[in-house]
Amino acid sequence: MHLQLLSLLASAVLAVPIIDREQQALGSAGGNGPYNPDNNDPYDHKVDSYAKGWQPEPWRNGHGATVFGPRNRDRERQNPDMIRPPSTDHGSMSNYRWSFADSHMRIEEGGWTRQTTVRELGTSTEIAGVNMRLDYGVIRELHWHKEAEWAYVLEGNVRVTALDTEGGNFIDDLQKGDLWYFPSGHPHSLQGLSENGTEFLLVFDSGSFNEESTFLLSDWLAHTPKAVLGENFRVSPQIFKHMDKTDKYIFQGSLPGSIDEEKPDGAGVKKSKLQFTHKMLDQEPVNTTGGLVRITDSTNFPISKTIAAAHLDIAPGAMREMHWHPNADEWSFFIKGRARITIFGAEGNARTFDYMAGDVGVVPRNMGHFIENLSDEEPVEVLEIFKADQFQDFSLFQWLGETPKRLVADHIFQHDPKSAEKFLTQIHDAEKDPIKSGSGTNSE
Repeated sequence: MHLQLLSLLASAVLAVPIIDREQQALGSAGGNGPYNPDNNDPYDHKVDSYAKGWQPEPWRNGHGATVFGPRNRDRERQNPDMIRPPSTDHGSMSNYRWSFADSHMRIEEGGWTRQTTVRELGTSTEIAGVNMRLDYGVIRELHWHKEAEWAYVLEGNVRVTALDTEGGNFIDDLQKGDLWYFPSGHPHSLQGLSENGTEFLLVFDSGSFNEESTFLLSDWLAHTPKAVLGENFRVSPQIFKHMDKTDKYIFQGSLPGSIDEEKPDGAGVKKSKLQFTHKMLDQEPVNTTGGLVRITDSTNFPISKTIAAAHLDIAPGAMREMHWHPNADEWSFFIKGRARITIFGAEGNARTFDYMAGDVGVVPRNMGHFIENLSDEEPVEVLEIFKADQFQDFSLFQWLGETPKRLVADHIFQHDPKSAEKFLTQIHDAEKDPIKSGSGTNSE
């Protein structure tokens, strides 16, 4: 009898549904913004869950369910379109997002470095990036690479030195927003200036680049017989007795004087005819309805033969228009703000990624995409970088505006003449607007 009673009680317990605490917390009032089962959004509007403090949940237009299992809630708030992708996402696409926060940090005397290459982000095949910090007087030692090096100063001041193939020397002091470019094999050095030193983004024209494999002066000397060093420099080998036996890489150096005080003045010294640096943020920007665009490539920075770049300031609520690049993959580095990008890969494939400061994004050449500022209050600052001598893109707006109207209408509005008329009026002038301001039409 007791056994029968226990069996009945156990059956009753098993029949009671498990309470979904997540769903219960959301409630029917939608206290978690749009992330609740009652939310209906057929147009897939953007959501800035990070700023709003909302916890993304896999609910979309009544479909989905909450997550029981282990969760990284902070990461989910940073990537809301991974948890609840737009209904237009479809198919299988590779990953096109990486954060420098997930890259290994190499810490040295007075500085550090971390890299994003094809090893960290498998789709980053054309370009590799290195984020580096040098404190005041700290030196990235004299070295060279197989790959060309392009760089953007993120903060602070830095001194660069270089030598060209004709034996001309180059020295310049750079600040935030300035660039440098050293072609393959050109020897150079970097040193932090000012009280707080510098931080910069290095870009190399090969995704398989490895910061650990650069050709370092100290490494070469340490692996050359001292007798050979003596013969080469016409000195006694004994003077190399106390030389470092390992590479220096990043190290605290003596504080630099002015360029005039430090420039070489020997009989055989000559100044380079090449300009290895460029002031990108000093360029006159292209003013769009939704922000500012500055483009730097071989047309205005002639030495930069393998890297082209655009600096974008995308205003709150604005969007980098729908476009694609025919000549190279886009490698983006986000400096400020939060954005989403949907990549269209043909064959019905599309996937949306979210980015914030310190993130890297890749869009393969010819794949359609946009960059939408998730915030209506904060701007997005981003670098678009390409392994190319010139910046090139195609605007969807401009393309349709310069195509016969009948043809456009037949493609998109064949059975809706009223909508066709409105659309064709909007694209009539075909004026390219790289960053479009928020129009307010998304609320309709």
